Amino acid sequence: MIIKSPKELETLRIGGAALAAIAHELAAMIRPGVNAAELDARAEALIRGAGGDPVFKGYRTAPEDPPYAGSICVSVNEEVVHGIPRAERVFRDGDLVALDIGMRHPARGGLITDMAVSVKVGAASENARRLVSVTREALDRGIAAIRPGMRMGDLGAAIQQVIENAGFGVVRELVGHGVGKELHEDPYVPNYGTPGEGIVLKKGLVIAIEPMATLGKPGVRLAADGWTWVTKDGSLAAHWEHTVVITDTGAEVLTRVV
Repeated sequence: MIIKSPKELETLRIGGAALAAIAHELAAMIRPGVNAAELDARAEALIRGAGGDPVFKGYRTAPEDPPYAGSICVSVNEEVVHGIPRAERVFRDGDLVALDIGMRHPARGGLITDMAVSVKVGAASENARRLVSVTREALDRGIAAIRPGMRMGDLGAAIQQVIENAGFGVVRELVGHGVGKELHEDPYVPNYGTPGEGIVLKKGLVIAIEPMATLGKPGVRLAADGWTWVTKDGSLAAHWEHTVVITDTGAEVLTRVV
């Protein structure tokens, strides 16, 4: 567990606000007829214009694995996370698009922030609307529940309860993570858990909380491209994420538009 210093936290606040503004602009671009590659190109331009680097681009999960090709992840409908932003992926009326974006700030110690939003395209179905809304509520409720000294299982249980009470599935194979000096740091941050279990959340810990929910069963599989995770039953998925720091009294969201 890496505890961030006050100086590092100030850097992460600046970087997180810049990232949130970029994500807000990209989300507004998502409409019928726009393709994922266009969104990716705009994302890279905005990130570099803000003095950052797209931390996802060229990322490898292991040295022998192929590098990730995009600056952002664009996951559509049954794609849960890590969708590659290809030109042939044209958004259509009724689609559900999850946009995941991370940025490193070379001029500010190379620190990283990470976030995700889910966007309904045009006249999305009532099921898609509810899925997006409930997944966002699960993120907000999880953040609101945080207190220093609580355990990771308490956070996971708070998120899980919101999603499952709405009748949706909680993805278990994919979780949140520590973030800051690296894109993925300890600890893992599951979206499910048992109250009173798991590590203690300490002041100064920075984590990316990212609930992933499905309209159907929660099982997922890795697609043939080696990156994109999709629902096994082909049902819709939604994904929201914030980078937060544990404080004296709760949690501060670092990836919020200011």
